[in-house]
Amino acid sequence: MEGDRRVGVAVDFSPCSKKALKWAVDNLIRNGDHLILLTIRPEGNYETGEMQLWAVTGSPLIPLHEFSDSTIMKKYGVNPDPETLDIANTAANQKQIVVVMKIFWGDPREKICEAIDKIPLSCLVIGNRGLGKIKRVIMGSVSNYVVNNGTCPVTVVKQTDHEI
Repeated sequence: MEGDRRVGVAVDFSPCSKKALKWAVDNLIRNGDHLILLTIRPEGNYETGEMQLWAVTGSPLIPLHEFSDSTIMKKYGVNPDPETLDIANTAANQKQIVVVMKIFWGDPREKICEAIDKIPLSCLVIGNRGLGKIKRVIMGSVSNYVVNNGTCPVTVVKQTDHEI
């Protein structure tokens, strides 16, 4: 991909990932950038479809018009919500940027760090669900792991308690 920066945003279509995407569009994205939405799906034994083909390397870069099509995305096991699609389409039109999605299967912590190097990303924006200390110890924080292990600048957009 030629062009300026490749800005990654980790999206799982939750409120905190939509907030991170909106923050990236409002504060970081500029004309000519590539916005790459990273989606991580659970690992599994997939017998058919694109999931089996791309289980190790991740999907090819999926253009915005394709990941807006629910029939195409069903092949990948992903169902982007209307709000995320609206943010992406608006950014593409207003800021004249290229928006693509890349899907990985496996552990979100490892796959996001892998994506930083494989794509490669200039920077990454990720949401934080604001887990309490006990839940964070048990479940682990994806954003904390990526901040400590990612090889590019990472911005964490926090979800506040009253937004949950």
